[in-house]
Amino acid sequence: MLASERTRITYRLELRRAVASGALESGGSTFLLLIAVRWFQAGATAKGLVAAGGSAGLLFSPWVVSRVAALGWPATLAAARLAAVGAGCFVVMAALPWLPVYVAGCLLSMAAAALAAPLLAQVYQENYPAAQRGRLFSHAVMVRIGSVALCSELTGRWLAADLGQFRWLLLVYAAAFAYGSRCLARYPSRPLADAGGSHPFRAMRFVRQDRLFRQTLICWMLMGFANMMMLPMRVEYLANQRYGRALDTAVIAFLIGVLPSLARLGMCPVWGLLFDRMNFFVLRVIVNLGFALGVLVFFLSGSFTGLVVGAVVFGMSNAGGDVAWGLWVTKFAPPAHVADYMSVHTFFTGVRGVVAPLVAFHFVRGLPLATLGWISAGLMVAASVLLLPEIKHGWRLGRGAALLEEVVE
Repeated sequence: MLASERTRITYRLELRRAVASGALESGGSTFLLLIAVRWFQAGATAKGLVAAGGSAGLLFSPWVVSRVAALGWPATLAAARLAAVGAGCFVVMAALPWLPVYVAGCLLSMAAAALAAPLLAQVYQENYPAAQRGRLFSHAVMVRIGSVALCSELTGRWLAADLGQFRWLLLVYAAAFAYGSRCLARYPSRPLADAGGSHPFRAMRFVRQDRLFRQTLICWMLMGFANMMMLPMRVEYLANQRYGRALDTAVIAFLIGVLPSLARLGMCPVWGLLFDRMNFFVLRVIVNLGFALGVLVFFLSGSFTGLVVGAVVFGMSNAGGDVAWGLWVTKFAPPAHVADYMSVHTFFTGVRGVVAPLVAFHFVRGLPLATLGWISAGLMVAASVLLLPEIKHGWRLGRGAALLEEVVE
């Protein structure tokens, strides 16, 4: 198949799959946790586990990539099968509305969705031309964001009328997973290159070998931990009577799902263009500082206007985070090992994503939420400062193995 044909088919199917992905993202970012808080009256640990579902899956991404490579499966065939697992989990959750089943289902389904990330990064490397990768990727992200906004609005109204309808919502999420699986099975894809060795986490060796990759991962860990502490706190802050708000479900959906998504939608093509043309480390610092500002305004303003402004700033920054998180390894990795590099990145994303919500929910038992917001913003600023010395390398990124040889210790 010609490269142009691979690009065309991948792009078309990505746009279709993005609609289903948006529905699932609205659930993962807002409604699954909201159901846990208000319907099941879940405790801190259960809420932390629901919030950490996708991240838990990322912990196993190096192992999954190594197994897919060993089995000789095309990357998207494996991703399609993971999506089918997610669909099955939501069917079980709808049939058995019991808190332990609900928490386990959230963990497994969101984990299955997250595990596809390194597999898809390899597909983007193979099927999208380097000079257009950010732009093409951002178009699908825009569709996904639009879907998040629409689904957040409709679902918020639906559950505000009757929260007991959540079982039907879980079946909608099952259908979204099933449609995504069908799309993924049709992508042009090749079997993954074997990274060598027999250890299931052998891709971790790139952290030792590639200094610039390692330094970026450290900074990303600080930034990501801070961000993932505050993501579930947005629902907690607006829904829990402890903080004096206890807003209507539709209003919560607007502030957490609709408004940030509209801001992301407007900024996504800008960030996609910047990713293709801008020094990556400068871009990452700008995104980090935007996240820090959004956290401070959202949690410290004390006004509805502050909530709106904080939600918009968060959405604008999140658009840049979407593009950078999904594609940055294509600038660092040798072309045959993009999935390996991405699996390392997603593994550490999983570590912070599992730990951070649990830390946050337990910290706010004894700390004011505003203090947690300052801690989060401080970590984001620290991550940005640590990246400043690496800016000189940013213009050389994209050379893959050539860059690896220059920065290896």
